[in-house]
Amino acid sequence: NFITRLSALCLKKSKMQQRHQSGRRPAVPLGSRILTDPSQVFEHNMWDHMQWSQEEEENAKKKAAENSLVKVQWEDQDKYEREASKYWNEFYKTHKNNFFKDRNWLFLEFPEILPEKRRKELKMEERSSEHTKINSTNSFSHKNETFEAVEKYWKKNYGGGSTSVQEYVYNKKQEKSPTNNPQGKNCGEELGRLEPFPGIDATYRILEVGCGAGNSVFPILKVLCNTPGTFLYCCDFASGAVELVKSHSSYNSAWCSAFVHDVCDDALPYPFPDEILDVILLVFVLSTIHPDRMQGVVNRLAKLLKPGGILLFRDYGRYDTAQLRFKKGHCLSENFYVRGDGTRVYFFTKDEVWNMFNLAGLTEVQNLVDRRLQVNRKKKVKMQRVWIQSKFQKPL
Repeated sequence: NFITRLSALCLKKSKMQQRHQSGRRPAVPLGSRILTDPSQVFEHNMWDHMQWSQEEEENAKKKAAENSLVKVQWEDQDKYEREASKYWNEFYKTHKNNFFKDRNWLFLEFPEILPEKRRKELKMEERSSEHTKINSTNSFSHKNETFEAVEKYWKKNYGGGSTSVQEYVYNKKQEKSPTNNPQGKNCGEELGRLEPFPGIDATYRILEVGCGAGNSVFPILKVLCNTPGTFLYCCDFASGAVELVKSHSSYNSAWCSAFVHDVCDDALPYPFPDEILDVILLVFVLSTIHPDRMQGVVNRLAKLLKPGGILLFRDYGRYDTAQLRFKKGHCLSENFYVRGDGTRVYFFTKDEVWNMFNLAGLTEVQNLVDRRLQVNRKKKVKMQRVWIQSKFQKPL
């Protein structure tokens, strides 16, 4: 019994150390802009890896407590839950695809979106691009490369403003199947016993949950269109959002399948079998769901991943500026609010995120708090942004 208890304690300590280490970034990561001189704060729009003082932390807690004093009436809370899709449909009807910017940062934060071979190719291309800028007498100067240089590279090669993939020509063979890789045939043979489904011949499959108007979909497709064997699924429970994706000039069913789906409905089947996804992208989506239903959503998504598959998560963190700006009367429950347009948002802690994905049987790869200082230089306004960024993998 003593040995068993000692082993359990050692295992628990090891897990705690892993969680602590994975939550830390390097001191000065490549491309970071660190504020070292407060007098320069209005010289840039965004500062990375901010450390909060104890006073700032206490002020944030105080503001959140104040705006949570008056709760939304129960009958209205029930209405926001029952009619959630209606409010998001109205949102996309009003804003269409003009509200959110394309997420060209995805590949910087989540290179795991791409197959390993494609990742290596892009790294080689990036190194080649960097070498043209590096002085031959200082071969390590790329370590001090600014964020603008990295961003410029991605915009140049994989889509800055435009996200069109119309320049890619599909031949007849490719239209029938998104892959000409022999592995695709093997995969097809293995899945041959199943009913046909979109992407059945693919060897690498991605699902974006809560795709909205396609601000992640089209930057991803622009890179994947030259990667045989890949397929992208994307879903949203707002039918208006899915229509915006499918009507986009870059949408092509040879590489992508967009569908309406309510992830809170466990009985609603997905248009593909369980355990076939390599990647699930869950970005600013879980926060829109009632806290009581989040665990069920994560459990169901975990079943869709194949062993070794990874779930990539980014969402609002506790005491983000967006939380502190809410007025009294908009709080639904602790750290859960309703906006003026009827859409809802929750603000997470790192531990809450870890607990949810751990209970779903996924293993932590990364789980950190991303604190940044966003600046409006014209109005001289500073905003403390807080996001949670995590990567969780399904054990082999």
